[in-house]
Amino acid sequence: MRVLVVEDEPRMASVIRRSLAKVGMAADVAGRGEDAVSMAAVVDYDAIVLDVMLPGVSGFETCRMLRDRCVWAPVLMLTAREAVSDRVEGLDSGADDYLVKPFALAELHARLRSLHRRGRPERPVVLEVGDLRLDPARREASRACIPIDLSAKEFALLETLMRRPGEVVSRIALIEHAWDLAYEARSNVVDVYIRRLREKVDRPFGRATIETVRGAGYRLRDSA
Repeated sequence: MRVLVVEDEPRMASVIRRSLAKVGMAADVAGRGEDAVSMAAVVDYDAIVLDVMLPGVSGFETCRMLRDRCVWAPVLMLTAREAVSDRVEGLDSGADDYLVKPFALAELHARLRSLHRRGRPERPVVLEVGDLRLDPARREASRACIPIDLSAKEFALLETLMRRPGEVVSRIALIEHAWDLAYEARSNVVDVYIRRLREKVDRPFGRATIETVRGAGYRLRDSA
């Protein structure tokens, strides 16, 4: 198992590296986020230990950069901050687990083994179909780099379609992802929201991305 340790404090980085070697894991060390991104681009690491507090680019942003570059190695974030908001930001940036400092080295090893067992299926943090871009963690949408303001329901519907580009998504499937169980399925509210989506993501850009498939549902063209 080969691990990339991203830690700017030399003593801590050395302690982690030596401890990993003792349990049979090879480790490389990067002191900056930018270096970690470059190293992960050329080495297929089995896991990445990433400190949140880095000079320059933060651990959160480093994680986003890794995922944007299709580096899917499991990321274990190290943080000295116990605030829920920090943990949420780390996980939403693409991390798989976190560990609060100070921590026991045995727990670090166990978490790395656990992450390694899970594997690393590709799971883009930001969804992109053509020039349409959606960031679920930041609740941001854009097309051709132009921000698009979406309501919560519009965002949920677009996210569902973007996760299945080129596929027909039924009205029932859209309802299940955007409404609760109290929703009346016979209502035409889905059609209303789809029209609103088209007014925001298609018409201003001269596109026809969201297609109606008569009697079946809707489809987001994957050649948008």
